[in-house]
Amino acid sequence: GLMKIFRNYLKRCIKIAERNCMRIRIIGDTAAFDPDIQESIRNLEEYSSRFDEFYFQIALNYGGRDEIVRAVRKISEDIRKGILTPEDVTEDLVARSLDTAGIPDPDLLIRTGGEQRISNFLMWQSAYTEFYYTDVYWPDFNKNDLIKAIEEYNVRTRRFGG
Repeated sequence: GLMKIFRNYLKRCIKIAERNCMRIRIIGDTAAFDPDIQESIRNLEEYSSRFDEFYFQIALNYGGRDEIVRAVRKISEDIRKGILTPEDVTEDLVARSLDTAGIPDPDLLIRTGGEQRISNFLMWQSAYTEFYYTDVYWPDFNKNDLIKAIEEYNVRTRRFGG
């Protein structure tokens, strides 16, 4: 039942992307999904790749550690094939091998529900991210809560990156 809802959601996302000029990317290990879902994900990403007004990432079957492991495996395979050498491995190469390649690292990560941990989310990408913690749960998080988080972010003094 959940996969049927998800299949329909992916189809609706194309219309949403077009209406909002929004580029949609799926991050996570999509290989675990049925082939038709994988194809729908590819179609959605390809279709929306022409838009640049908004960028929207959906994390599916995603874990930060898993993402790093998959990137290391990809790089290791290229080394094994002779495409790369160990000396070619840099932070930039690792970043380009992650699910979020081409997407800027987040400036602000809002953690709802009173939790104060990363929870295996964007572990590589959040190295210089500012965190905002709120006791408000996600379903209740609204525009005013977002404004409050951005206002707090804007008054912070950062030594690196802005």
